[in-house]
Amino acid sequence: MDSTDADALYRRRLANRFRAFDQDGDGTISREDFTTAAKRVLAAFDVPFRSDKGQALWSGAEAFWQGMAGIADVDGDQKVSHDEFFGSAAKRLHDHPERFAEIARPFLHALLAVADTDGDGRAETKDVEKALVVLGVEPHMAALSAESLDTDRSGTVDEEEAVTAFARYFMTN
Repeated sequence: MDSTDADALYRRRLANRFRAFDQDGDGTISREDFTTAAKRVLAAFDVPFRSDKGQALWSGAEAFWQGMAGIADVDGDQKVSHDEFFGSAAKRLHDHPERFAEIARPFLHALLAVADTDGDGRAETKDVEKALVVLGVEPHMAALSAESLDTDRSGTVDEEEAVTAFARYFMTN
């Protein structure tokens, strides 16, 4: 693959990452996208907002938004535009994916807790797949992603597997 092809592939991947965050499809990433994601997950797993798990997911979504805005909202308008995401944010995410994964950790932790339907501290891959679909991942890709998150092939996904995979996702050119 020549550099032009590699650049085009990278731009497509960034566009997919942007669309995943832009839950309402308005062309920007905002706090509302993170709260929308939390609402969808809670509804899909029939977890009340006022429950401990619901509050943790809500708080995790807010922390994730604050971290994203801190990295990417260059003009301070409380929205991350396509240009902001593709510009300095993409470089920061690529150069320091572990930092971004740590920003996402409270949300990922709470998301896995919601998807952990038996309360054993690990979410079954089928439930991780369900959460990914709710978040807008195509079903086939959600199934592949959930399976790949289960690095120890236990049939479940834990927080470290999810955070590591999240960081790797943003390192990939």
